[in-house]
Formats: sequence, C-alpha cells, structure tokens
Amino acid sequence: MCGIVGYVGKRNAVPVLMDGLRRLEYRGYDSAGVALVRDGQIALRKTVGKLDGLQESLLAAPLSGTPGIGHTRWATHGAPSEANAHPHLDRSGRIAVVHNGIIENYQALRAELEAKGCTFRSETDTEVVPHLIAAALEAGAADFGEAARRALGRLRGSYALAVLFLDEPDALYAARLGSPLILGHADGEQFIASDVPAILGRAAEVTYLEDGELARLTRTGAAVCTLETGAPVSRAPSRVDLEAEAASKAGFDKYMLKEIHEQPRVLRGLLQKYVVEPETVALPDLGPAEPLLKSVDRITVVSCGTAFHAGMVGKLLIEHFSSVSVEAELASEFRYRAPKLAGVPLVMAISQSGETADTLASVRLAKAEGRPILSICNVAGSTLVRESDGVLFTAAGPEIGVASTKAYTAQLMCLALLAIHTARLRGEMSKEQAGVFLEELQAIPNAVHYVLARQEQVRRVAMKHHSGPSALYLGRYFNYPTALEGALKNKEISYQHAEGYAAGEMKHGPIALVDEYLPVVCVCTKTESEVYEKTLSNVKEVQARNGRIIALATDGDSALADIAEDVLFVPPTLEAFSPIVNAVALQLLAYYAAQARGLDIDKPRNLAKSVTVE
Repeated sequence: MCGIVGYVGKRNAVPVLMDGLRRLEYRGYDSAGVALVRDGQIALRKTVGKLDGLQESLLAAPLSGTPGIGHTRWATHGAPSEANAHPHLDRSGRIAVVHNGIIENYQALRAELEAKGCTFRSETDTEVVPHLIAAALEAGAADFGEAARRALGRLRGSYALAVLFLDEPDALYAARLGSPLILGHADGEQFIASDVPAILGRAAEVTYLEDGELARLTRTGAAVCTLETGAPVSRAPSRVDLEAEAASKAGFDKYMLKEIHEQPRVLRGLLQKYVVEPETVALPDLGPAEPLLKSVDRITVVSCGTAFHAGMVGKLLIEHFSSVSVEAELASEFRYRAPKLAGVPLVMAISQSGETADTLASVRLAKAEGRPILSICNVAGSTLVRESDGVLFTAAGPEIGVASTKAYTAQLMCLALLAIHTARLRGEMSKEQAGVFLEELQAIPNAVHYVLARQEQVRRVAMKHHSGPSALYLGRYFNYPTALEGALKNKEISYQHAEGYAAGEMKHGPIALVDEYLPVVCVCTKTESEVYEKTLSNVKEVQARNGRIIALATDGDSALADIAEDVLFVPPTLEAFSPIVNAVALQLLAYYAAQARGLDIDKPRNLAKSVTVE
C-alpha cells in the first residue's frame, strides 16, 4: 500500500527520500510528502497527485536537512488532499509521523485527544499517532522511546511507522504491527523503507522489523526493542539483492500474504510493459503466433488447476472482444481423450512454472499434430517456453506460496491484453475502443489496492465462517471461474470443503445443500448487464433457505447489503475485468480462514508448487 522511506546520515535527506519514493511508485498513491529536521524545526512539504508535483514544489522552494521521512499515500481515511497527505505533526510541531496501515480505534482516540485540547488538521486515522506520543511525553514518559511505546500500545489495527522527533535531531524511529517495514544499513547511514526496492543500491544489508518492535536509528546503527516491554532485540542483518528479496517474506507472516500484496505492483508492471500507447498493446514475444491471431477462427487453451480457471476467463475475454471461438481444456483430460485438433490453428498453454507435466504433455501432443503453441508463462527458460512458438510472459516474479495468487491475476491481465490485441489485429475493435478498455485496465491495480486496504474486514468475515465443514461459491459469466478459483483457494489452504458453481446451476442440485449452517459466497458485483439481476435472484433463493450469505459486492450496493449476512465490497469495475479484482478478495478470505484454523498456509498438505509429475 502506502510507501514509506526514512533516512539518517550525513547527506541532505531530500534527494534520498525522493529517490526512494520514486522506486515505490508501483504501490499506487494519490499524494506525497516529506518532513525533515532543518534549522531547529521540522520542515514539511506535501502535495496532492504524483511525485512530479512534490518535486516541482521542492525545486521552487528547496528544502535541505537530515534526518528525514517521506511518504506516498493511498487514501483510506479521508479523501486525497494536502491536509490528509503524510507526514502528520503533533500540535507542537515537534513530532512527525508517516504511516502505512489502518488504526481501527482512531475515532475514539481522536475524541479523547480533542477533549484534551488537541486540534486535528486532517481526516486521517494517522494523525492520532503524533498527538498520542506527545501526550505520553507530557504525562511523564522517561524518554521518547517510552512515550512511543505507551502511545502505540493504545492502537488497534495495523501500522508501519516512521517517526521524527525534533529533540533528537540525529535519530529516526520506526515501528511495525501487521504492515511490513525494513531497516537498511550502510556505512554512516541508516534507512527505513516499506519495501526493499526503495533502498536497493544504498544499503547492502537490511533488518526486517518484526511485529511488535520499535527501532531507533542513528548514523552508526539501529537499536531494536519490543514495544511491549522495551526489552532489546538482537537480530543479525541480512545481505540483500532483488532476487533474494523476491524469495523472502519481506516482513509478511507468510509468502502467500506477501504475494497477495504484490499484485498491484505486478499488474501495473504488466501494463507498463505491454501498453506502449494509451490505445495500443504490443506483445513482442508472440513470434509466429501473432500473425495467426489475425486469421484463426478457433483456439484451444490447455492448462491445469488455477491456470485452468485463468483459461476459462481467457476464453470469455477473447470471445467477448473478437470473433474467435475458444475452448478451455483441462490438460490432464485433454491429453487422454483423443482430442480433435483438425481446424484448430493455435493451441495456447498456460502455466506459472512452465513445468506442469500434464500441460507439457498436451503441448507435445498438439505439436505432434503440427499445431503452433502460444504459451502464457512466468518463468523464462522453462520447458514450456522453450517448446513454444510464441510467449506472453506474466512477469510476476518468483511465487513461493503453493497457492497461486499473483501468478493468477497476472495471467488474467495478460489474457485481457491479448484479447484486446487480437481484436485490434483482426480489425474487430477500433483504436478508440481499445483506448477505452485499456483505460479501464489501467484502473485495476488501484482497485486491487482498495481490496487490500479492506483486508481486516475480510479477516473478520473469515474468522466468523471458517469453522464449518463446507462452503458453496456461486458466480455467473465472467465470475463463474472466479467462484471456482475462490473455492479452490479455500480448499487448498483452509482444508474446508468448498465447491464453486455457476449460479444458474444452483437449482439443478446444489441448492439441496443450503441450510442455516452453510456459508454461501456469492460473487455478485454490479454490472450493466442482466447477469447481475440474475445472480441477485440466485442470492435471494439462498436467503429464502436460510443460507449464510457472504456477498462479494460493488461499493454502494444496498440491495446485497440488505440480503447478505456479510458483505465484502470491491470497487466498480468493468465486468470483463472484474475477475482480477474479485479474485483478490477471495484469496484473502481463504488466507484468513486458513490462519484462523491454525494451518500451514505456505505449505498446505499434499500439495506442491509445481506439479511436475502426473
């Protein structure tokens, strides 16, 4: 989510902070700001919009000083505005704070502080933090560290914090609970960052701050203690490079949670890689498959597991935007059923690893019949890539968690781009239409950010429903595969039996399962088509039989809010692209259900990351 950078050392902090914030732009943001110690005061500069605006402000009226903290904000509490942008100060102007996360009890704390005479300048939850620390100092805390520990002990929610205190002009403070934060170490310099890319090339070693820890950084090093007691914590730093970072948990509890949170960055990276103009997609590695897309009338997609669900969405996307007929096949069935490939000029294979045994066997069967292969894959140099005629790389980076998350949404993004590109090649979509659809896709990473910002609500719903033996997932059209994928994620990591169904098929059998104990996850995001109304009718049928409805709904949908026991809201999204956003909410639901059950989320029983044997 929000980007955090901090620096203490001999240099002017401003260029270091701005460089770090630039490297965190992939996280998405709506405002930015910096604070630093300068001439015996904390100097503050904030702007709404992109970092270019902040850079222009700093060029027009330069600031210099050290230490300093910087922030890119993605709004959760309070609209994007200069007042709501970070950093935030206490009323004396001696404490500055930047924050990633959500303070759930901020309203009660704010009311308490206002009763004591504090004046708030923003609508944010973050602003309670500097006021609370100042109040602890006024109440007699022995030092700033103790004041910070007292204040943070009163917060409920999640946070990663970087803090400046004017009375300690050679130090920075950092704390975390539930939101990742790292400390970077170099000769005579120390850094704070929410993600390693912010300090790559500046700090050769890093320390991952753990939940419930507070750090004090000076030019000579970092001292870490527990928030609860102040007891010192000793932890050897790690050497870091980007490849090693990609294979680390980076401060998250589990790889799966880290990879769920990486999805906005991955999706934004794909758009930057493949959208060369506002109306134009370029897929440079398609090779001889590209000219075929102009003339084919049929494509057969082969894949397994989560990649098969991506293939189902891909079928709908390509058929929606072009005249090409697409079949989505389970590779494990395709290879044995004597498939009829006459008249199929192109076979598309989808695999995260590029080593999936059944998918490779299906590809070889198709190649033996002279069919060219287009693969969608994450791993350059994999067997699938080597045996394909053209490739669309998902560029998701290493995925360590067994349950696929970022690889799935990356596959969906690639399929959406491929569908638009295919329609343009065939003259079935105008440049102007392509621009409209690509603009919708450009909004998807921020929509995923929105879902991640609501993860605590998802956790509460999962805690409520995790203990049952079964769950039913329903969806229609583009979100029928989403229902299948949501059920699969739940099965994979929480071991709760779950089934995904096309909502219109419920009356053909599955409705017999519905009773007052069964959680029914209904993917019913609002669209302009009749699909929404039909799905809403299915939800009401569940309600009439006392099913425990968990609705995945579009923000502001009061109809579902009145029907469902629990609602998980997502931003409005074009129906064709909604599976990308909706999948993230269901990934989180499965993750927190598994967490509530106390299971090994990254290593679910009986499963392997890549199924390389039949």
